[in-house]
Amino acid sequence: MLWEWLVMPQGLKNAPATFNRCVTHLLRSVRDFAPSYFDDVFVHSPAMNGKTDVDVHKEHLRKLLGLMRKHKLYANLKKCIFGVSEIPILGCLVGRNGVRPDPEKVRVISEWPTLSNVKELRQFLGLATYLCKYVESYAGKIRPLSQLLKKEAEWKWTAECQQAFDAVKQGLTKAPILAVADQYCPFHVVCDASDFAIGCALMQ
Repeated sequence: MLWEWLVMPQGLKNAPATFNRCVTHLLRSVRDFAPSYFDDVFVHSPAMNGKTDVDVHKEHLRKLLGLMRKHKLYANLKKCIFGVSEIPILGCLVGRNGVRPDPEKVRVISEWPTLSNVKELRQFLGLATYLCKYVESYAGKIRPLSQLLKKEAEWKWTAECQQAFDAVKQGLTKAPILAVADQYCPFHVVCDASDFAIGCALMQ
């Protein structure tokens, strides 16, 4: 008797990359308005050609769902969000007014207690780095904290470390709303570097 998988099993090393490549390939014809990220698909629909954004959104959804049905891609209805002006994506809220950090993640960072060991520092920087695009000169600000992660570094929480810790928290609580990229406008790369930090951003 021969057993054969009908779906991709969890736990295979290449499963996420293979799945992502498959979804991206199958939905390539709608990626202008429905980009995907692994098992998430985001449908954004502006008003155009005399139609309201709601009418355009319905058309986009019909095209996407028809394509998913054709290729036997299934969605969990309980996890779907339809017809809203803002959705959560990768720790951010994306909507018609721009991109802003998830208030819950900002709250967690702003209430984070003073760090007492390397493990706590890694946890803090892991979450903060996830939202670093909202903090100006992030790499420079966290330098005193990064020094504590060096292999031979002794754990010593100084006033400079506390200042860097507070600067990151304050930077996120005052985070700007970023504009959504316009695919029809030119992009440019902005880079900056110093003796101890380097940064790069894709901007319009």
